[in-house]
Amino acid sequence: MKQPLIPIAVLGLISLVLAGCAGTKDSVLPQDGPSMKTIYEGHIEAVNARDPQVVRGELGKRPIATGDAALEGYTREAFNEIDVLFPRLPNPTLVMYVFPHLAGETGAPVPGYATAFPMYEQVEYALPGEVPGQAAGKP
Repeated sequence: MKQPLIPIAVLGLISLVLAGCAGTKDSVLPQDGPSMKTIYEGHIEAVNARDPQVVRGELGKRPIATGDAALEGYTREAFNEIDVLFPRLPNPTLVMYVFPHLAGETGAPVPGYATAFPMYEQVEYALPGEVPGQAAGKP
């Protein structure tokens, strides 16, 4: 006895896929609405119309500064490149002693030796400010 449910299920899935392709751009995305530029300009006007103290509170404790000092902590310079901004997390080196043994099918003798390897397979980096005692963006 043949199972008629499998072909019916396959035909149902095919029809759903084809029905999804039947829509047009105009029917899926509305064409009558404000542009992104209009939305952005409206938002900027709303922020500028608000009380500056309220906006200042939303920005946090970052001081308002002008000139070069306004970019302090946000610009790339030689002293705050990747090693300082993203310090490596500790990855201790483990030392293992391999006892003398016989290896392979022939039983070749292998003398005892020490080998060193890192605890973690890959190097991990901390996020800015994640290492205790280091402020974000400061060496």
